[in-house]
Amino acid sequence: MKIAVTGALGHIGSRLIRELPVWAKGADMLLIDNLATQRYCSLFGLPAGSRYTFLEADILKADLNEILKGQDVVVHLAAITDATSSFDRPEDVEEVNCIGATRVAHACAETGGALIFPSTTSVYGPQGDTVAEDCPESDLNPQSPYAESKLRGEKHIQELARQGLRAVVFRFGTIFGTSPGMRFHTAINKFCWQAALDLPLTVWRTALDQRRPYLDLSDAVRAITFAIEQDLFDGRVYNVVTLNATVRQLIETIESFVPALSIEYVDTRIMNQLSYNVSSARLTELGFCFTGNLENGIRETIGQLEGLCWTIRHPRTPSGPLSGGPGPNEYRKA
Repeated sequence: MKIAVTGALGHIGSRLIRELPVWAKGADMLLIDNLATQRYCSLFGLPAGSRYTFLEADILKADLNEILKGQDVVVHLAAITDATSSFDRPEDVEEVNCIGATRVAHACAETGGALIFPSTTSVYGPQGDTVAEDCPESDLNPQSPYAESKLRGEKHIQELARQGLRAVVFRFGTIFGTSPGMRFHTAINKFCWQAALDLPLTVWRTALDQRRPYLDLSDAVRAITFAIEQDLFDGRVYNVVTLNATVRQLIETIESFVPALSIEYVDTRIMNQLSYNVSSARLTELGFCFTGNLENGIRETIGQLEGLCWTIRHPRTPSGPLSGGPGPNEYRKA
């Protein structure tokens, strides 16, 4: 099997390219990335057993028909994903997330490859309800240029699917969990980073008891594998969410590993008074089982950070709080 991954060195991609070959043994993996974020380290230590080819290419400029010719599946992860900073560069976000996705979709339609397009549950915006993929148009209320661009990308891909493109759209919850190319701009990962460095957790002023959808990175990777295994290229949209949780729940879970957290409330241009649950029933009814876990994801992330951060803060202490037990001044705030 030949599988191409755009944005292959990013947060999701850098873990996907390591785990997909475990399922698709002997696969030919084409890794495409423009190296804008310079995450070269995502290519270190790729597992044996599959053939990897790396191509530095920009999806907005490259000859995608030529690049994707012969690929059985294309996982299109290349995107600008920071919702907050998307307000400062809406034209770039639209170009990459919508126009870029449309270019990839057209190339797949031309070359015969099946397309997996991860979108976002940020396209929703109802208040106080559980929302599913067949919700009314009024419940699609994206609150950032990032979410708006993803929704427009979805619509272009679904239109091509009606014309014969084999594709599936996954609306991913906010990702948490570790990978070689991970980033820390999304809620859980950002909170873990701040907690590990004894920084106050920066929480949107009105968000503490809002409920939002989150997705363990392991479940995201497994959903992509599931789509390939089940040939789930029916042109439909599927929500992919490990759990719905409030910010308060996230903080309490992090606090179980890093006691005495402090919180700094901040304002944001994203309209954040909305609270909603997202249902993944459409996907689970096909047999997909979510196995990710908030506590384990936070434990792993803080565990990866604490050893290094502890050494920097306390160079004479041999062990960090998750490896050798807490010291008497471990969580003291400045």
